[in-house]
Amino acid sequence: MKKNYLFIYISLISFLLSSCIKDDVKSFQGNTVVEFDATVFNSVAPGFTYPILVRAAGYGRAVSTADPSITRTSGQVKLRVNLVGQQRSTVEVISYQVFTVTPTSPNLLGASGTHYNTSGTFTIPANSSFGEVVINILNPGVSSTIAREVHLELQGSSTNIKASENYKKIAIRIAQN
Repeated sequence: MKKNYLFIYISLISFLLSSCIKDDVKSFQGNTVVEFDATVFNSVAPGFTYPILVRAAGYGRAVSTADPSITRTSGQVKLRVNLVGQQRSTVEVISYQVFTVTPTSPNLLGASGTHYNTSGTFTIPANSSFGEVVINILNPGVSSTIAREVHLELQGSSTNIKASENYKKIAIRIAQN
């Protein structure tokens, strides 16, 4: 009889201590922003608040040594931009700018039309969470040991999509050898 009471007691305690997890509906709260995917996954460069990539960035992960180096013969470098928030039912045009900084010595800033070309805008398709910034790497024809840097900053759109303060900047370093 004592065994039955002990069994009932343990069963009752285990039933009372078990619980259910409420299914919370997760919904985004806040302003919709855009961010560079590679900035989220890679470490900042010394002296900067954002990464400087020397290899082409994969999507949704950090750059690895298996990724191809960015050189004057790379052709195009594509940088994914994430839309954080509600997807839009229309195409969104997002602007960005190349900005001037003092690069890490001995590197120099790249010259638009000589080392690279880029448009300053890109689109995020309707019902999508991603867009791509395309940088066309130009081969100036002269080999050099001094790399060129291109620093980019997201600006946002005219439809109330702002750039994420923490992940709006990125740079690429173009090897000239």
